[in-house]
Amino acid sequence: MLKREVKNAWEFEKNNLEEVMNYSDEYMKFLDNGKTERTSCREIVRLAKEKGYISIEEAIEKGSIKPNDKIYAVNKDKSVALFVIGQNELQKGMKIVGGHIDVPRIDLKPNPLYEEANLGFFKTHYYGGIKKYQWATIPLAIHGLVILNDGTKVDICIGEDENEPVFCVTDLLPHLSKDQNQKSLAEGIEGEKLNLLIGNMPLYGEEKESIEKNILKILNEKYNMVEEDFLSAEIEIVPSGKARHLGLDKSMILSYGHDDRVCSYAGVKAILDTENPLYTCVALCVDKEEVGSNGNTGMHSRFFENTVCELISLEGDYSDLKLRRSMANTKVLSADVSAGYDPNYPEAYEKRNSAYMGHGLVLSKYTGSRGKSGCNDANAEFMAEVRRIFNQADVIWQTAELGKVDQGGGGTIAYILANCGAEVIDCGVGVLSMHSPYEVVSKVDIYEMYKGYKAFFNINL
Repeated sequence: MLKREVKNAWEFEKNNLEEVMNYSDEYMKFLDNGKTERTSCREIVRLAKEKGYISIEEAIEKGSIKPNDKIYAVNKDKSVALFVIGQNELQKGMKIVGGHIDVPRIDLKPNPLYEEANLGFFKTHYYGGIKKYQWATIPLAIHGLVILNDGTKVDICIGEDENEPVFCVTDLLPHLSKDQNQKSLAEGIEGEKLNLLIGNMPLYGEEKESIEKNILKILNEKYNMVEEDFLSAEIEIVPSGKARHLGLDKSMILSYGHDDRVCSYAGVKAILDTENPLYTCVALCVDKEEVGSNGNTGMHSRFFENTVCELISLEGDYSDLKLRRSMANTKVLSADVSAGYDPNYPEAYEKRNSAYMGHGLVLSKYTGSRGKSGCNDANAEFMAEVRRIFNQADVIWQTAELGKVDQGGGGTIAYILANCGAEVIDCGVGVLSMHSPYEVVSKVDIYEMYKGYKAFFNINL
Protein backbone atom coordinates (compact mmCIF):
# COMPACT_ATOMS: atom_id res chain seq x y z
CA MET A 1 0.00 0.00 0.00
CA LEU A 2 1.59 3.25 -1.15
CA LYS A 3 -0.30 5.55 1.20
CA ARG A 4 -0.41 4.94 4.95
CA GLU A 5 -3.86 4.17 6.25
CA VAL A 6 -4.76 5.84 9.55
CA LYS A 7 -6.89 3.41 11.55
CA ASN A 8 -9.58 4.05 14.11
CA ALA A 9 -8.80 1.78 17.06
CA TRP A 10 -12.46 1.54 18.08
CA GLU A 11 -13.32 0.06 14.70
CA PHE A 12 -10.36 -2.33 14.86
CA GLU A 13 -11.23 -3.53 18.39
CA LYS A 14 -15.00 -3.80 17.89
CA ASN A 15 -14.85 -7.54 18.67
CA ASN A 16 -12.74 -6.96 21.79
CA LEU A 17 -14.75 -4.24 23.52
CA GLU A 18 -15.15 -6.30 26.69
CA GLU A 19 -11.38 -6.59 27.03
CA VAL A 20 -10.97 -2.86 26.40
CA MET A 21 -13.50 -2.00 29.09
CA ASN A 22 -12.13 -4.54 31.60
CA TYR A 23 -8.62 -3.13 31.18
CA SER A 24 -9.96 0.38 31.74
CA ASP A 25 -11.80 -0.68 34.90
CA GLU A 26 -8.57 -2.15 36.32
CA TYR A 27 -6.69 1.02 35.47
CA MET A 28 -9.32 3.20 37.15
CA LYS A 29 -8.94 1.17 40.35
CA PHE A 30 -5.20 1.79 40.18
CA LEU A 31 -5.79 5.53 39.86
CA ASP A 32 -8.12 5.54 42.85
CA ASN A 33 -5.62 3.62 45.00
CA GLY A 34 -2.60 5.65 43.90
CA LYS A 35 -3.26 9.37 44.28
CA THR A 36 0.41 10.14 45.12
CA GLU A 37 3.77 8.76 44.07
CA ARG A 38 4.04 6.91 47.40
CA THR A 39 0.64 5.25 47.16
CA SER A 40 1.20 4.48 43.45
CA CYS A 41 4.51 2.83 44.32
CA ARG A 42 2.87 0.75 47.04
CA GLU A 43 0.06 -0.30 44.73
CA ILE A 44 2.54 -1.43 42.06
CA VAL A 45 4.43 -3.49 44.65
CA ARG A 46 1.16 -5.04 45.82
CA LEU A 47 0.27 -6.05 42.26
CA ALA A 48 3.78 -7.46 41.73
CA LYS A 49 3.70 -9.53 44.91
CA GLU A 50 0.39 -11.04 43.84
CA LYS A 51 2.22 -12.29 40.73
CA GLY A 52 5.06 -13.83 42.72
CA TYR A 53 7.66 -11.05 42.52
CA ILE A 54 10.28 -10.94 45.27
CA SER A 55 12.24 -7.91 46.48
CA ILE A 56 15.79 -7.21 45.36
CA GLU A 57 16.82 -7.72 48.99
CA GLU A 58 15.35 -11.24 48.93
CA ALA A 59 17.15 -11.95 45.65
CA ILE A 60 20.45 -10.80 47.16
CA GLU A 61 19.85 -13.05 50.16
CA LYS A 62 19.28 -16.02 47.81
CA GLY A 63 22.61 -15.21 46.18
CA SER A 64 21.76 -15.80 42.52
CA ILE A 65 19.19 -15.21 39.80
CA LYS A 66 17.99 -17.31 36.88
CA PRO A 67 15.87 -16.70 33.78
CA ASN A 68 12.23 -15.80 34.47
CA ASP A 69 12.94 -14.73 38.05
CA LYS A 70 10.63 -11.85 38.92
CA ILE A 71 12.09 -9.12 41.11
CA TYR A 72 11.03 -5.68 42.28
CA ALA A 73 13.17 -2.87 43.66
CA VAL A 74 11.79 0.13 45.56
CA ASN A 75 13.52 3.48 45.94
CA LYS A 76 12.47 5.33 49.11
CA ASP A 77 8.81 4.44 48.67
CA LYS A 78 8.55 6.76 45.64
CA SER A 79 10.02 4.85 42.68
CA VAL A 80 9.85 1.19 41.72
CA ALA A 81 11.31 -1.11 39.07
CA LEU A 82 9.92 -4.52 38.13
CA PHE A 83 12.27 -7.02 36.44
CA VAL A 84 11.65 -10.30 34.64
CA ILE A 85 15.09 -11.83 34.17
CA GLY A 86 15.75 -12.81 30.57
CA GLN A 87 17.40 -15.84 29.00
CA ASN A 88 20.29 -13.64 27.84
CA GLU A 89 22.83 -12.17 30.24
CA LEU A 90 22.13 -8.60 31.32
CA GLN A 91 25.16 -7.33 29.41
CA LYS A 92 23.26 -8.22 26.22
CA GLY A 93 20.83 -5.44 27.13
CA MET A 94 17.36 -4.97 28.55
CA LYS A 95 13.94 -3.93 27.30
CA ILE A 96 12.59 -1.10 29.42
CA VAL A 97 9.20 0.62 29.54
CA GLY A 98 9.96 3.67 31.66
CA GLY A 99 7.37 6.12 32.97
CA HIS A 100 6.81 8.32 36.00
CA ILE A 101 4.31 8.25 38.86
CA ASP A 102 4.60 11.82 40.15
CA VAL A 103 1.86 14.21 39.03
CA PRO A 104 1.45 18.02 39.07
CA ARG A 105 -0.15 19.00 42.36
CA ILE A 106 -0.05 21.39 45.32
CA ASP A 107 2.24 20.73 48.31
CA LEU A 108 2.08 22.18 51.80
CA LYS A 109 4.85 24.57 52.80
CA PRO A 110 6.97 23.56 55.84
CA ASN A 111 5.14 26.08 58.05
CA PRO A 112 1.68 25.95 56.51
CA LEU A 113 -0.88 26.72 59.21
CA TYR A 114 -2.31 30.21 59.74
CA GLU A 115 -5.59 31.99 60.32
CA GLU A 116 -6.93 35.27 59.05
CA ALA A 117 -10.38 36.89 59.11
CA ASN A 118 -11.83 33.99 61.11
CA LEU A 119 -10.68 31.45 58.51
CA GLY A 120 -8.03 28.75 58.80
CA PHE A 121 -5.64 28.09 55.92
CA PHE A 122 -2.64 26.03 54.82
CA LYS A 123 0.07 27.82 52.81
CA THR A 124 1.05 25.84 49.72
CA HIS A 125 3.68 25.61 46.99
CA TYR A 126 2.63 24.11 43.66
CA TYR A 127 4.60 21.21 42.13
CA GLY A 128 5.12 20.86 38.38
CA GLY A 129 3.57 22.76 35.52
CA ILE A 130 0.01 23.72 36.42
CA LYS A 131 -2.47 26.39 35.39
CA LYS A 132 -3.09 27.81 38.84
CA TYR A 133 -6.62 29.08 38.14
CA GLN A 134 -7.77 25.49 37.47
CA TRP A 135 -7.18 24.57 41.11
CA ALA A 136 -9.56 27.13 42.61
CA THR A 137 -13.06 26.22 43.90
CA ILE A 138 -12.80 22.47 43.27
CA PRO A 139 -12.98 19.84 46.04
CA LEU A 140 -9.49 18.87 47.17
CA ALA A 141 -8.14 16.08 49.36
CA ILE A 142 -5.09 15.90 51.62
CA HIS A 143 -2.69 12.97 51.23
CA GLY A 144 0.75 12.40 52.64
CA LEU A 145 3.15 11.13 55.23
CA VAL A 146 4.08 12.66 58.58
CA ILE A 147 7.01 11.49 60.72
CA LEU A 148 6.35 12.33 64.35
CA ASN A 149 9.03 13.41 66.81
CA ASP A 150 9.37 9.83 68.12
CA GLY A 151 9.96 8.49 64.60
CA THR A 152 6.48 7.11 64.08
CA LYS A 153 5.33 7.22 60.44
CA VAL A 154 1.73 8.31 59.97
CA ASP A 155 -0.12 8.17 56.64
CA ILE A 156 -2.65 10.93 56.07
CA CYS A 157 -5.67 10.76 53.78
CA ILE A 158 -8.58 13.18 54.24
CA GLY A 159 -11.21 13.98 51.66
CA GLU A 160 -11.64 10.81 49.61
CA ASP A 161 -14.48 9.17 51.54
CA GLU A 162 -17.87 10.80 50.93
CA ASN A 163 -18.34 11.20 54.68
CA GLU A 164 -15.06 13.08 55.10
CA PRO A 165 -14.58 16.82 54.66
CA VAL A 166 -12.89 18.23 51.57
CA PHE A 167 -10.90 21.43 51.12
CA CYS A 168 -10.63 24.18 48.51
CA VAL A 169 -8.76 27.19 47.20
CA THR A 170 -11.02 30.23 47.06
CA ASP A 171 -11.51 32.61 44.12
CA LEU A 172 -12.78 36.18 43.82
CA LEU A 173 -16.46 36.69 43.02
CA PRO A 174 -17.18 38.15 39.55
CA HIS A 175 -18.90 41.16 41.12
CA LEU A 176 -15.54 42.34 42.51
CA SER A 177 -13.09 40.98 39.96
CA LYS A 178 -12.65 44.05 37.76
CA ASP A 179 -8.91 44.20 38.38
CA GLN A 180 -8.47 40.43 38.28
CA ASN A 181 -10.22 40.25 34.93
CA GLN A 182 -7.57 42.52 33.40
CA LYS A 183 -4.82 40.01 34.21
CA SER A 184 -3.68 37.12 32.05
CA LEU A 185 -4.82 33.60 32.90
CA ALA A 186 -1.37 32.87 34.31
CA GLU A 187 -1.58 35.89 36.64
CA GLY A 188 -5.25 35.70 37.64
CA ILE A 189 -4.43 33.54 40.63
CA GLU A 190 -0.86 33.85 41.89
CA GLY A 191 1.08 31.06 43.52
CA GLU A 192 0.94 32.70 46.94
CA LYS A 193 -2.86 32.80 46.71
CA LEU A 194 -3.18 29.03 46.39
CA ASN A 195 -3.99 28.88 50.09
CA LEU A 196 -6.05 25.89 51.18
CA LEU A 197 -9.18 26.70 53.17
CA ILE A 198 -9.34 24.23 56.06
CA GLY A 199 -11.52 25.61 58.86
CA ASN A 200 -13.69 28.29 60.45
CA MET A 201 -14.50 27.04 63.96
CA PRO A 202 -12.53 28.34 66.97
CA LEU A 203 -11.31 26.28 69.90
CA TYR A 204 -13.68 27.45 72.61
CA GLY A 205 -12.02 29.17 75.55
CA GLU A 206 -9.07 30.36 73.46
CA GLU A 207 -8.82 34.07 72.64
CA LYS A 208 -5.77 34.08 70.32
CA GLU A 209 -5.22 31.89 67.26
CA SER A 210 -8.29 29.92 68.28
CA ILE A 211 -8.97 28.52 64.77
CA GLU A 212 -5.36 27.38 64.38
CA LYS A 213 -5.52 25.72 67.79
CA ASN A 214 -8.76 23.95 66.90
CA ILE A 215 -7.25 22.58 63.69
CA LEU A 216 -4.18 21.39 65.61
CA LYS A 217 -6.45 19.77 68.17
CA ILE A 218 -8.26 17.84 65.42
CA LEU A 219 -4.96 16.71 63.83
CA ASN A 220 -3.60 15.71 67.22
CA GLU A 221 -6.64 13.63 68.05
CA LYS A 222 -6.65 11.91 64.64
CA TYR A 223 -2.93 11.56 63.89
CA ASN A 224 -1.14 12.43 67.17
CA MET A 225 0.44 15.41 65.36
CA VAL A 226 1.72 18.68 66.80
CA GLU A 227 2.54 21.75 64.72
CA GLU A 228 6.27 21.01 64.62
CA ASP A 229 5.52 17.71 62.85
CA PHE A 230 4.71 19.64 59.66
CA LEU A 231 8.47 20.14 59.33
CA SER A 232 8.99 16.40 58.87
CA ALA A 233 6.02 15.78 56.59
CA GLU A 234 5.30 15.38 52.90
CA ILE A 235 1.69 16.44 52.42
CA GLU A 236 0.14 16.79 48.98
CA ILE A 237 -3.12 18.40 47.90
CA VAL A 238 -4.88 16.59 45.05
CA PRO A 239 -8.38 16.59 43.55
CA SER A 240 -10.87 14.66 45.65
CA GLY A 241 -12.82 11.77 44.21
CA LYS A 242 -12.51 8.73 42.00
CA ALA A 243 -11.78 8.26 38.32
CA ARG A 244 -14.99 8.44 36.29
CA HIS A 245 -16.26 7.09 33.00
CA LEU A 246 -16.63 9.97 30.54
CA GLY A 247 -19.18 10.28 27.76
CA LEU A 248 -22.62 8.80 27.13
CA ASP A 249 -20.83 5.85 25.54
CA LYS A 250 -18.37 5.55 28.46
CA SER A 251 -15.57 5.64 25.91
CA MET A 252 -13.19 7.83 27.93
CA ILE A 253 -11.87 8.26 31.47
CA LEU A 254 -11.89 11.55 33.38
CA SER A 255 -9.41 11.55 36.23
CA TYR A 256 -6.58 13.19 38.06
CA GLY A 257 -3.15 11.75 37.29
CA HIS A 258 -3.28 10.28 33.78
CA ASP A 259 0.06 12.01 33.17
CA ASP A 260 1.80 9.71 33.70
CA ARG A 261 0.18 6.93 35.65
CA VAL A 262 -1.68 5.88 32.49
CA CYS A 263 1.61 4.84 30.89
CA SER A 264 3.19 3.55 34.08
CA TYR A 265 0.23 1.27 34.75
CA ALA A 266 0.33 -0.06 31.19
CA GLY A 267 4.03 -0.86 31.62
CA VAL A 268 3.33 -2.63 34.91
CA LYS A 269 0.38 -4.56 33.47
CA ALA A 270 2.46 -5.58 30.43
CA ILE A 271 5.37 -6.90 32.49
CA LEU A 272 3.07 -8.75 34.88
CA ASP A 273 1.76 -10.59 31.81
CA THR A 274 5.26 -11.38 30.48
CA GLU A 275 6.89 -14.80 30.91
CA ASN A 276 10.33 -16.18 29.90
CA PRO A 277 11.54 -13.21 27.82
CA LEU A 278 14.72 -13.41 25.78
CA TYR A 279 16.02 -10.13 27.22
CA THR A 280 15.50 -8.94 30.78
CA CYS A 281 12.34 -6.83 30.79
CA VAL A 282 11.83 -3.85 33.08
CA ALA A 283 8.85 -1.71 34.02
CA LEU A 284 10.40 1.41 35.53
CA CYS A 285 8.22 3.91 37.41
CA VAL A 286 10.09 6.92 38.78
CA ASP A 287 9.45 10.13 40.69
CA LYS A 288 10.26 13.82 40.06
CA GLU A 289 9.80 13.85 36.27
CA GLU A 290 7.50 16.84 36.51
CA VAL A 291 10.28 18.93 38.09
CA GLY A 292 13.27 17.81 36.03
CA SER A 293 13.89 14.22 37.23
CA ASN A 294 16.37 15.41 39.85
CA GLY A 295 16.76 14.26 43.45
CA ASN A 296 17.39 10.81 44.85
CA THR A 297 14.05 9.43 43.60
CA GLY A 298 14.20 10.91 40.10
CA MET A 299 15.61 9.34 36.95
CA HIS A 300 18.86 11.26 37.35
CA SER A 301 19.55 9.30 40.56
CA ARG A 302 21.67 6.13 40.57
CA PHE A 303 18.79 3.97 41.81
CA PHE A 304 18.20 2.12 38.56
CA GLU A 305 21.88 1.79 37.71
CA ASN A 306 22.65 0.48 41.20
CA THR A 307 19.85 -2.09 40.96
CA VAL A 308 21.18 -3.35 37.62
CA CYS A 309 24.63 -3.62 39.24
CA GLU A 310 23.14 -5.86 41.92
CA LEU A 311 21.48 -8.07 39.32
CA ILE A 312 24.68 -8.42 37.28
CA SER A 313 26.46 -9.39 40.47
CA LEU A 314 23.81 -12.04 41.12
CA GLU A 315 24.53 -13.48 37.69
CA GLY A 316 27.91 -14.43 39.19
CA ASP A 317 30.64 -12.23 37.71
CA TYR A 318 30.18 -8.46 38.12
CA SER A 319 32.23 -5.88 36.27
CA ASP A 320 31.69 -2.22 35.45
CA LEU A 321 32.17 -3.10 31.79
CA LYS A 322 29.18 -5.43 31.94
CA LEU A 323 27.06 -2.63 33.39
CA ARG A 324 28.11 -0.27 30.61
CA ARG A 325 27.41 -2.92 27.98
CA SER A 326 24.02 -3.61 29.52
CA MET A 327 22.96 0.04 29.35
CA ALA A 328 24.37 0.59 25.86
CA ASN A 329 22.59 -2.51 24.50
CA THR A 330 19.27 -1.59 26.10
CA LYS A 331 16.12 -0.57 24.23
CA VAL A 332 13.60 1.74 25.86
CA LEU A 333 10.08 2.96 25.37
CA SER A 334 9.94 6.23 27.29
CA ALA A 335 6.38 5.79 28.47
CA ASP A 336 4.86 9.24 28.65
CA VAL A 337 1.78 10.96 27.30
CA SER A 338 1.36 13.24 24.31
CA ALA A 339 -0.99 16.15 23.67
CA GLY A 340 -4.28 14.85 22.31
CA TYR A 341 -5.64 17.01 19.48
CA ASP A 342 -8.39 19.25 20.86
CA PRO A 343 -10.62 20.80 18.16
CA ASN A 344 -11.59 23.53 20.62
CA TYR A 345 -8.00 24.86 20.39
CA PRO A 346 -6.85 24.01 16.84
CA GLU A 347 -4.46 26.97 16.74
CA ALA A 348 -2.03 25.17 19.09
CA TYR A 349 -1.69 21.99 17.00
CA GLU A 350 -0.29 20.96 13.63
CA LYS A 351 -3.03 18.68 12.34
CA ARG A 352 -0.90 16.36 10.24
CA ASN A 353 1.37 15.58 13.21
CA SER A 354 -1.01 15.42 16.15
CA ALA A 355 -2.25 12.61 18.39
CA TYR A 356 -5.92 11.92 17.73
CA MET A 357 -8.14 10.38 20.39
CA GLY A 358 -9.21 6.87 19.41
CA HIS A 359 -6.36 6.36 16.95
CA GLY A 360 -4.28 4.26 19.31
CA LEU A 361 -0.81 4.36 20.77
CA VAL A 362 1.39 7.39 20.04
CA LEU A 363 5.02 7.27 18.94
CA SER A 364 6.96 10.54 19.22
CA LYS A 365 10.35 10.44 17.54
CA TYR A 366 11.33 13.54 19.50
CA THR A 367 9.87 15.94 22.03
CA GLY A 368 11.65 19.04 23.31
CA SER A 369 10.80 22.69 22.82
CA ARG A 370 10.85 24.73 19.63
CA GLY A 371 14.17 23.73 17.98
CA LYS A 372 13.98 20.28 19.66
CA SER A 373 15.69 21.76 22.72
CA GLY A 374 16.16 19.16 25.45
CA CYS A 375 14.92 16.30 23.31
CA ASN A 376 15.99 12.74 22.67
CA ASP A 377 15.64 12.28 18.91
CA ALA A 378 15.23 8.55 18.25
CA ASN A 379 17.19 7.23 15.30
CA ALA A 380 15.51 5.77 12.23
CA GLU A 381 16.75 2.25 12.92
CA PHE A 382 15.04 2.03 16.31
CA MET A 383 11.90 3.76 15.04
CA ALA A 384 11.71 1.10 12.32
CA GLU A 385 12.16 -1.73 14.81
CA VAL A 386 9.39 -0.50 17.10
CA ARG A 387 7.12 0.10 14.12
CA ARG A 388 7.62 -3.49 12.94
CA ILE A 389 6.95 -4.89 16.43
CA PHE A 390 3.67 -2.99 16.70
CA ASN A 391 2.57 -3.98 13.21
CA GLN A 392 3.39 -7.62 13.87
CA ALA A 393 1.29 -7.54 17.07
CA ASP A 394 -1.65 -5.74 15.39
CA VAL A 395 -1.25 -2.69 17.61
CA ILE A 396 -3.01 0.43 16.35
CA TRP A 397 -0.52 3.27 16.53
CA GLN A 398 0.05 6.80 15.28
CA THR A 399 2.83 9.38 15.39
CA ALA A 400 2.71 12.86 16.86
CA GLU A 401 4.58 15.95 17.95
CA LEU A 402 3.68 17.99 21.02
CA GLY A 403 1.86 20.79 19.21
CA LYS A 404 3.11 23.41 16.76
CA VAL A 405 6.85 23.94 16.56
CA ASP A 406 6.95 27.45 18.06
CA GLN A 407 3.99 26.95 20.44
CA GLY A 408 6.00 25.46 23.30
CA GLY A 409 6.87 21.86 24.02
CA GLY A 410 7.94 19.47 26.72
CA GLY A 411 10.12 16.49 27.53
CA THR A 412 10.29 13.10 29.25
CA ILE A 413 12.91 10.87 30.89
CA ALA A 414 13.99 9.66 27.42
CA TYR A 415 17.23 11.65 27.19
CA ILE A 416 18.51 10.36 30.55
CA LEU A 417 18.61 6.71 29.49
CA ALA A 418 19.76 7.74 26.01
CA ASN A 419 22.78 9.39 27.64
CA CYS A 420 23.83 5.87 28.72
CA GLY A 421 23.80 4.77 25.07
CA ALA A 422 20.38 3.10 25.09
CA GLU A 423 18.02 3.28 22.13
CA VAL A 424 15.00 5.31 23.29
CA ILE A 425 11.76 6.55 21.79
CA ASP A 426 8.80 8.28 23.42
CA CYS A 427 5.68 6.13 23.38
CA GLY A 428 2.36 6.79 25.13
CA VAL A 429 -1.18 8.02 24.48
CA GLY A 430 -2.85 11.31 23.71
CA VAL A 431 -4.35 13.20 26.65
CA LEU A 432 -6.83 16.08 26.65
CA SER A 433 -6.48 18.83 29.29
CA MET A 434 -3.01 17.61 30.26
CA HIS A 435 -1.72 18.84 33.67
CA SER A 436 -5.17 19.95 34.72
CA PRO A 437 -6.86 18.56 37.85
CA TYR A 438 -8.97 16.29 35.62
CA GLU A 439 -7.43 14.90 32.44
CA VAL A 440 -9.04 12.82 29.68
CA VAL A 441 -7.91 9.64 27.90
CA SER A 442 -9.63 7.31 25.45
CA LYS A 443 -10.15 3.76 26.71
CA VAL A 444 -9.24 2.17 23.41
CA ASP A 445 -5.99 4.15 23.22
CA ILE A 446 -4.82 2.96 26.63
CA TYR A 447 -5.67 -0.63 25.67
CA GLU A 448 -3.56 -0.31 22.51
CA MET A 449 -0.75 1.06 24.66
CA TYR A 450 -0.86 -2.00 26.90
CA LYS A 451 -0.80 -4.25 23.82
CA GLY A 452 2.13 -2.29 22.42
CA TYR A 453 4.19 -2.46 25.60
CA LYS A 454 3.56 -6.20 25.94
CA ALA A 455 4.59 -6.75 22.32
CA PHE A 456 7.76 -4.74 22.89
CA PHE A 457 8.70 -6.99 25.83
CA ASN A 458 8.02 -10.22 23.96
CA ILE A 459 8.78 -9.76 20.26
CA ASN A 460 12.43 -9.79 19.16
CA LEU A 461 13.33 -8.94 15.57
